[in-house]
Amino acid sequence: MSDKATEAASREAKLGMAPVMAPPVDVYEDDSGILLFADMPGVSKESLSIRVDGDTLLIEGDIESALGGEAEPAYAEVRGTHYRRSFSLSRELAKDRIDAVLKDGVLRVKLPKAQSTQPRRIEVRVG
Repeated sequence: MSDKATEAASREAKLGMAPVMAPPVDVYEDDSGILLFADMPGVSKESLSIRVDGDTLLIEGDIESALGGEAEPAYAEVRGTHYRRSFSLSRELAKDRIDAVLKDGVLRVKLPKAQSTQPRRIEVRVG
């Protein structure tokens, strides 16, 4: 490892900083709501945080070392990473019905639309 890389790693360790990364996200929308897929490999359910603050959805998670605190890496290109991504939420979304599932390093977040904003079919009567 170069002297500059060693110094940077040492500085990060002293300050307790981990690199912050924005996970790549795919966003889909249909009549029922919005679906987000965020790639967050290495993040466990326990280190994942999803919260709504006002009109903002905040997703955060930390990659945990495979060895835990048992050993120090002799060489590591990524020591620890903190994922963070935020989204502005429309008022037409039902913030109290947000659902999230983490599977195989992919976080799936469903943001349903409020019932009053969803399209509905109007029945036509004869007579």
